[in-house]
Amino acid sequence: MEQNVKYYVVKDKAVPEVLIKVVEAKRLLTADKMMTVKEATDKCGISRSSFYKYKDDIFPFDDSSKGRNITLSIQISDEPGLLSELLAVVAKYHANILTIHQTIPVSGVATISLSIEILKDTGDLSKLVYEIRSLEGIFDIKILARE
Repeated sequence: MEQNVKYYVVKDKAVPEVLIKVVEAKRLLTADKMMTVKEATDKCGISRSSFYKYKDDIFPFDDSSKGRNITLSIQISDEPGLLSELLAVVAKYHANILTIHQTIPVSGVATISLSIEILKDTGDLSKLVYEIRSLEGIFDIKILARE
C-alpha cells in the first residue's frame, strides 16, 4: 500500500504528451466497450506499456471530482455586477455554492474565496474554471483545495 501519496492539479500544458494520450485512450475504451487496449493505444500513438504504467495515475480533473468540494481563490475587479456574473457561471454548470467570502477591495481588486460542491449533474469543471477566468474583470483564479 502506498504511503504519503500526493496529488497535484496542473494545467494541461504542463502535462507530458504521453499522459494526455493515456487519458484519451481511457476515454476511447470507455466510449467503445468493444475496443481493445491495443486498438486504443495504437489510435492514440502510445505503447500498451505506457498505457498500463499510467492508466491508474492520471484522469481528467472533472472525472474525479463528482460529489466533492472545490475551493477557488479568485482575484476580481471591484465592478458592479461582476460577482453576479461569476455566480451565474457556477449556476450554469449546476454546482452548489457552499461558502463565499469576499475581501474588501484594495486598489479596485477583491479576493473571493468560493467553495462549491460538485454534484452528479455538474458540467465539466475544467470548462467552468475556464469560463470564470474568461470573464472581463477576473484577474486570477486558483484551485486551492479539493476534498
